[in-house]
Amino acid sequence: MKISTCLLLIIFVMQLSTLINSTVFDGGGSGVLLAVHTTSFVAAIGFYAQIRSENG
Repeated sequence: MKISTCLLLIIFVMQLSTLINSTVFDGGGSGVLLAVHTTSFVAAIGFYAQIRSENG
């Protein structure tokens, strides 16, 4: 899988989870969701940096 596909998939999951939180749970889990989004973002940046360093 290409790096751009992985990063877009992570963004899609983040947006979908925000939509579900705001519509189904009325924003009740926004603190937990923020932590999950931050962790996902940091993981995506690390994944991107690792792939870039391997490819030169």
